[in-house]
Amino acid sequence: MNHAASGARRRRLIAAGSLAAAAALAFTGCASGGSADAGEGEDTVGVSLIVKTTTNPFFVAMQDGAEAAADELGVELTLAAGKEDGDEDTQIQAIENAISKGDAGILITPNGPGVEDALVKARDAGLFVIALDTPPSDSEAVDITFATDNFLAGQEIGKWTAAKLAGEKATIALIDLFDDKVVSVDVARDQGFLDGMGIDLADEAANGDEEPTGSYSGGEYEIVGNEASQGAEDGGRTAAETLLSKNPDINVVYTINEPAAYGAYEAFKAAGKEDVIVVSVDGGCAGVEQTAEGIIDATSQQYPVKMAELGVQAIFDLVTTGEAPENTDGLDFYNTGVALVTDDPQDGVESIDTTEASEICWG
Repeated sequence: MNHAASGARRRRLIAAGSLAAAAALAFTGCASGGSADAGEGEDTVGVSLIVKTTTNPFFVAMQDGAEAAADELGVELTLAAGKEDGDEDTQIQAIENAISKGDAGILITPNGPGVEDALVKARDAGLFVIALDTPPSDSEAVDITFATDNFLAGQEIGKWTAAKLAGEKATIALIDLFDDKVVSVDVARDQGFLDGMGIDLADEAANGDEEPTGSYSGGEYEIVGNEASQGAEDGGRTAAETLLSKNPDINVVYTINEPAAYGAYEAFKAAGKEDVIVVSVDGGCAGVEQTAEGIIDATSQQYPVKMAELGVQAIFDLVTTGEAPENTDGLDFYNTGVALVTDDPQDGVESIDTTEASEICWG
């Protein structure tokens, strides 16, 4: 499906790391009386937002953003979610429901490649499909993705970690999302982190195949292993315990998200290890507070509310004006921005502090 945009662009792009742009990002007219713009007598625009789960504040914030935009624009919004991270079946049913209802579009954070055939079916039925946060493995499954540059998010915490170590050996624990399926956000953050550390990547599209020992940008490293957390606090704790049993000298912990980071912190604390660098990705209000408290040392902040707001606006605009969103220049997705958050800034690594981050956090 090719929806070419015509005329001047109606949106402003967030530049990676630009907080001013992150706060201002919107399609032109997003704040103007939306429902009146649809015109008298026109059918209501139907949109389904299908998130991974509602147990993660990231996706709850996404729902809040979509609801606010839908209320403003007079869009009929349907909310659905997997029962847990990785639940593809419930998402597939929600996609089928959106097709049956005749929705104009779907916004989805895919729980895995198993949902992609259903998304192709939705596109074939005429729905405009936008992936939020997590690009699908098959680019043809969606019309466009609105997301954080997850590789960049990983790179930023990797660069910060390398600078923080100041030449000390890095004994690294990697706490990822899954070990039974490949999800792009999982791989991109993990591989971005290692790249930011200055560690050679084997296959950039795969986790866990790097050389277990070698040199990073500041000294020597050892990768203890990769463990899955399912993106949850208890999963992060179990993963950290497993990795600690392999090597009690771990001094660097990368986690896929902040719930997993908190679980890992609890495991290391219980083991009497407090001098461990913990870095993560999310930038939710709870994670920013944990960063201020020193539980997390640095995190990359992303903007789920904007992803959802812009997604609803994009489908509304497509129906009412025929104008479709476009990828950010030089990328294969629409970049919604990222900023490194820490109260321990390092030379050569751009960051904001937790006070600034708390003013724009979510959850």
